[in-house]
Order: sequence, then C-alpha cells, then structure tokens
Amino acid sequence: MPISPLAGKPAPKELLIDPSRLEREYYERRPDLGNRNQLVSFGTSGHRGSPLNASFTEAHILAITQAICDYRRSQDYDGPLHMGKDTHAVSEAAQRTALEVLAANKVETIIQKDDGFTPTPVISRAILVYNRNRKEHVADGVVITPSHNPPADGGFKYNPPNGGPADTDVTRWVERRANDLLRDGTGIKRVPFASALKADTTHQEDFVLPYIEDLKNVIDMDAIRSAGLKLGVDPLGGAAEPYWEPINAIYHLDIHVANSTIDPTFSFMTVDHDGQIRMDPSSPYAMARLVDLKNQYDVAFANDPDSDRHGIVTPSSGLMNPNHYLAVAIRYLLMHRANWPAHVAVGKTLVSSSMIDRVVHKLERSLCEVPVGFKWFVPGLFDGSLCFGGEESAGASFLRKDGTVWTTDKDGPIMDLLAAELTARTGKDPGELYHELTTEFGTPCYTRIDAPATPDEKARLQKLSPHAIAKDTLAGDPITAKLTSAPGNDGPIGGLKVMTDNGWFAARPSGTENIYKIYAESFKDQSHLDAIVQEAQEIVTDALRSPDSALQEQEVR
Repeated sequence: MPISPLAGKPAPKELLIDPSRLEREYYERRPDLGNRNQLVSFGTSGHRGSPLNASFTEAHILAITQAICDYRRSQDYDGPLHMGKDTHAVSEAAQRTALEVLAANKVETIIQKDDGFTPTPVISRAILVYNRNRKEHVADGVVITPSHNPPADGGFKYNPPNGGPADTDVTRWVERRANDLLRDGTGIKRVPFASALKADTTHQEDFVLPYIEDLKNVIDMDAIRSAGLKLGVDPLGGAAEPYWEPINAIYHLDIHVANSTIDPTFSFMTVDHDGQIRMDPSSPYAMARLVDLKNQYDVAFANDPDSDRHGIVTPSSGLMNPNHYLAVAIRYLLMHRANWPAHVAVGKTLVSSSMIDRVVHKLERSLCEVPVGFKWFVPGLFDGSLCFGGEESAGASFLRKDGTVWTTDKDGPIMDLLAAELTARTGKDPGELYHELTTEFGTPCYTRIDAPATPDEKARLQKLSPHAIAKDTLAGDPITAKLTSAPGNDGPIGGLKVMTDNGWFAARPSGTENIYKIYAESFKDQSHLDAIVQEAQEIVTDALRSPDSALQEQEVR
C-alpha cells in the first residue's frame, strides 16, 4: 500500500478530532437499521465503530450491554462484572451508558475508582483471580476499547468467566440479541447515571496495585532491578500510563516514562503509514518518537491504548518486528521457566513467522498453530496446556512462573517487562538475541499485503477447499500442505494457507473492508518472497474464479 507523506511525522492539527463533537454525535446519532454497517457487529475483538458514521453510538451500547445482561442470566453468571475502559474519546461516555444498564439489571459491577482507566489484561487477570477455585457466582468482564484504532473510534468487548475474548458462539448470541433490541426499541432497562453510580451493585475499587503487586509472579523483577537497566516506556497515551510509576516504586526499577500525556485527540502521535493517527506500537511510523530515543535506553517499549499490544525498541535494531520478538521471547521463556511442565505447548497464529516453528522444534517442544484471533489461545492458557500464545500483530501472553494461568487476553506490559528481564538475564537486548536466531536458522523475509476483493469474492475465499488449488509448486518449491483449517486445533482459517519447506503464504478476507490479506514468508531471500507473493495472488485469483470453489467442503489435506 502507498505510504502517506505524513507517515512518521507529527500529527497536523487538521487530523485531530473534536472530542466534544464526537461525544455529541455519540448521544445524538441514531443508527440506520437498514444499513448493516450501522448494526452491532462483533469481530475478533468486540464491536467497533465511530459516532461519526453512526456505528458506535449510545443506542449500540445500550443494546449490547442489555444483551450481555441477558446472556449472563441465560448462563447463570451472577458474580461481579469487572468493567474497564481505555483513553479513547468516547470510552468514558460508553462506560457511563453501560453502567446505567448494568445497574438497572442489578448486575454487580466493579470499575476503577476515581474514574480511572484500566488495561485489557488487568480486567482479564482480575476475572481469573476472582474465579480461582470458584464454581459458582463466577465473574466476567467488559473492556471498552477499540484497541489501537484511530481517536474517533470506540469499541466494546465482552470477556466471559475464562477471562479471555469471548468465543464466536458467545459473540453471535450477544450480537443477535443486541440487534433485536436495536430494532425493537424496547426491552432495555436503564437508570440515570447518578443513580447507577450510587447503586448498591456498583463498586469502585483499585485495579492498579493488585495487578502490579502480582507481576513478580510472572516476571523476574529481581533480575531487572539487579541489572540496573535504564528502561524507557511510551504508553502512547493509553490506559497503562498510570501503572508505570507504581511499578518503578514497588520494584525499584529505572523506567523512564517518555510520554505521560493522556489526550483523547492523541495529538502527540506521529502519523501512521496511511496518513491516520493510529496508536499501533508495532508501526515504525506511529513509534517514530520512541525509536528516535533508542540509544538512550538499554531497552524501551510501548503499548496501545488498552495495553494488550506491545512494541519493543532496542539499541541494536530499533523497533523490532513483532514476529522477531515473539521468537526471541519464546526461546527465552522455554529456557528460563524451570517450573513449566515439559509437555505444555507454544501457541502461534498460522500467519506468524515460521522462525517460531524452528525455535520450538529445536527445543523439542510442541507447537499449536491456530487461526487468527487471540480467542483461540484462551482454553490452553486457561488450563495451562499452552505456556505461551502469540500473534504476529504484537499481542501475546504467557503463564505465571509456576505454570498456572496469568491472563487469557493479550498482555502488553508483561511482554514489555519480559524484554527487560531477558536483557538483564542474558546481557543482550532482544534485537541481538534475534540476530543469534538468524545465524542459527537463517533470515526469513516476511510481508503482508492487501488486495481488493468484492463481497462475493471474500465469501468464496472463506469457503475455499484445498481442492480448489490446482498447482503443486510455489515459487519453485513443492507444496507440502494446503490448509483451510489450522493444524493445532482444526479451527477454520476462513481462508487458505499454502506451505513449502522454504516458505508459505496465507490468504484471508478482511472482516471490515473489501480486501483480502496475503501474508507470506520466505527463508531464502527477498526475491523468493516476491515470487511467493506473486504466485499467491495468481493462485487466489484463479481459485476465486472457479465457480465451484465456494461450494466445496472445507477440509485439510
């Protein structure tokens, strides 16, 4: 995709949102129920949209929250609901709306005291801690966040008692019920916000210190302190900002907060690749300011607004590619967590780098490759059969040092602190450790590109069978596998992955745009990667033209 001339530069005033207008639109806009883009729609991370196009409004949050209350009753969940919000402009308004509905439905609700912000992993951990050894009156949660999306967006996601992102069967139930409520206009219980805040069922507690004090059970904080590392963090104006100084104080670390500003316009950001403000810690354009400071710290890191993603900056490599850091983190953890059982597997998404495969196999551990979406890691992290789950988009979590569950949602801060721990323990930063991996296993070339696709073509791609792929070679190498289901759990890819001994590609449709995405990797060189991408586009195009391809049963060969 073309790179905007604004990419990596400070955000100009004309890109900044008007928070007052956005909140006004949130309350006043009414969705067009004849426009499916304005209905409730749960993707891989909840419902997202913007008041500016009537896809994230008070009407949506009223309906979604009531649907969650109805779902809880259907499942006999009557423990407390933990609710957090990030720093996006409409997150506070959405939390107020949700609290009005939760209080009217007599749902015990816990929010951060003093109207504070709460990262996604903090909510996940709080749910799990409450439910530990409990079989009745279990807790669940809601996080109000559109993740790293632009400032005009809002998001709302539900985490059931397992603490992780809700699975498809749950989100479909909630989505269907919420849209019924939107259309019907009745059935939503609500009390005024002042009454909701004072309700016996509403509790304001501190989520910050319990999470921070528990960090020692998942990260070797003593090693970081003893090494005397100089560390830097940029919370990117997000919900983790209030956590870093207490982490310094409790563990006596030297973490410098490079940017402590919380501003709903995110005016301090540098512009992302496409000319938008986007708080993506894996983007070199969004991370330009912290990258410029890389030589001031032994290692530096950042998180997105709800702190479920991480970005790692080192003196040796600048901003690390998320795939590179995942491979380094996995190798380090497998070698330094003595209390993790030898049989537990490492989880990766099928579009993550095959460098991870090589690392895991060299250490004689099991690999579990799943479809895109962190929800696929939840069962394994929950029961301890997965020691690590990681996505190519810079989201990951892993077990406590004793091999029990920490979070079942992505946790950016522990991935940040792990970068400090492994630097302290090995004397090398994560970039240097990745160079060691390339010396041993080769240097992979990885890319992701977007290509246009009509809604019909996207539907066909989702239903492709391996039989629709006529070729038996890819970029000169024999094809070893054609997958439409993930080998780790037989979950549907919603697309296709084609593999050889020296490279692979995966193609899957976007859930929100008329495009499909091609992920590709070569363990030879850039020209080989280019050949894989070119042939991948030809293979997908030919398959989509086949009139029968969409009707063939999905299977794995």
